[in-house]
Amino acid sequence: MEEDEGKKFIKAWIIILASLCYSYFITSKIPKGILRFISLLPIFSLFTLLPLSLSRPLTNILFGGFIVWLANFKLLLYAFNLGPLSYDDNDDQPSLLRFIFLAAFPIKIKKVNPSTKSQEGNLVISPNKKEVVLPLNFWSKVVIFVILEVVYSYNKNMVAFCGLMYLAIDIAFGVCDFLVGSTLGIELEPPSDEPYLSTSLQDFWGRRWNLRVTDILRHTVYKPVRSTVVKFAGQKWAQVAGVMASFVVSGLMHELVYYYATRVTPTWEVTWFFVLHGVCVVLEMGVKRGLGRKWKLHWAVPGPLTVGFVMITGFWLFFPQLMRNEVDVKATQDIIDFGKYLKELVIRG
Repeated sequence: MEEDEGKKFIKAWIIILASLCYSYFITSKIPKGILRFISLLPIFSLFTLLPLSLSRPLTNILFGGFIVWLANFKLLLYAFNLGPLSYDDNDDQPSLLRFIFLAAFPIKIKKVNPSTKSQEGNLVISPNKKEVVLPLNFWSKVVIFVILEVVYSYNKNMVAFCGLMYLAIDIAFGVCDFLVGSTLGIELEPPSDEPYLSTSLQDFWGRRWNLRVTDILRHTVYKPVRSTVVKFAGQKWAQVAGVMASFVVSGLMHELVYYYATRVTPTWEVTWFFVLHGVCVVLEMGVKRGLGRKWKLHWAVPGPLTVGFVMITGFWLFFPQLMRNEVDVKATQDIIDFGKYLKELVIRG
């Protein structure tokens, strides 16, 4: 990592910490609703502009996803005393450290469930599941990531790239989980739930892939849109409107993160990727509703079709902007440079 970029990175985090301290000490004293929302507008603007001060794709992607998207959306919920940053009037205000971690990192505190079984392979088994098919822990994912990175450097194939994307996000979220969980002494929800075992697009997007983003979209987009539309269009169309709005917002936020990483004019391919998947999810919901719950195919049929559809449409619409601008190559170099930087620190120490 370049020295200048390292200094910019530190300055950016200082700005983030100062902004979250303002939100904690000042904004919390303002009544929830429009007034609190207005008080947070400078923070929304500051966070949105922050990645423009950085120059490397990897740091821009991390800040774009963690701060511009997730932190801003959490603060939006906080303006109305909703979401992970809020607290009841009868409860004490959470500590500043807890507030900062919950706002700045893509984490979710695991709810205590007496029927939940113990951990296996660092992945919590859901009480609704009998077993975890592929219980990969953090270090096994790192090893597989390195292997796939070597494979991809020699043969840029679709399967390796999709695996790298999945593992990169899971590893980044896993590092955040470790830092926050060990510091606060709390148990956190896993960032994903074996997305390669998805049996439908609804299962992939709603219950398995990138659950932190899914959760924040559910509370900031899906529920408000559905509750608004249901008043004049009924439950069925309200659900459709909520799903489509969530996918459109996801597409636009991905487009913004892509812009931070590439600094080129958006082509809107990634937005259309999410619009396409939103339409397909809505159609899938309609087919399931028409056929009934009793009619169900074996996983061997819908599973590969679902994963295959995500991969094919991904290489059609989701990945081209990254590859055209060599974000994959530059991000890999960023990781290598960061590793060298850490090695030098260890040697000096």
